[in-house]
Amino acid sequence: MPARQPLRKPVPRIWLMTDPRLDDQLLAAIRRLPAGSGVVFRHYALEPGQRRQLFARIRHICVQRGHILMLAGDARTARAWGADGVHRRGVSAKPLLLSAPVHNPREIEQAKRHGADIMFLSPLRKTRSHRGERALGALAFYRLAVLCQPALVVALGGMNRAEAAKWPRNIVHGWAAIDAFRR
Repeated sequence: MPARQPLRKPVPRIWLMTDPRLDDQLLAAIRRLPAGSGVVFRHYALEPGQRRQLFARIRHICVQRGHILMLAGDARTARAWGADGVHRRGVSAKPLLLSAPVHNPREIEQAKRHGADIMFLSPLRKTRSHRGERALGALAFYRLAVLCQPALVVALGGMNRAEAAKWPRNIVHGWAAIDAFRR
């Protein structure tokens, strides 16, 4: 496993996953996040120029608010666009912060091999993002979260502040959501 890099900022406990469902509420939702939160910029379907423009607008807000901004994509683009890190499966992105989406033991082991600093473990509960997929439930989620260590675990899937408060911080570092940030 590649050596972990020292982080310039604390890893946020609250994360917003960008999604077209947020539409015109996206920038306002990012502004409403507590200072020092995290944003994972996805928006895969946008034309490359539009995607970069939206990323730049979000990056401006993130810099103002002290948020960490991860780009879902490749490390080269993340570096070029000024992201704090890259969110993806696979190849290490060092010296960028590396997060990975994980759903099962195989993906967790892959993320560990590539030196993931953060693992977004999902779905804890049913979620609109993955309709028809079976939720892990508390026990399976807990078991997988333990497997993720020493990486920090961010819970995803039906999450909100109240749900996150139920989990011990030595197991779940933080939480991420889409709909919890809609108004």
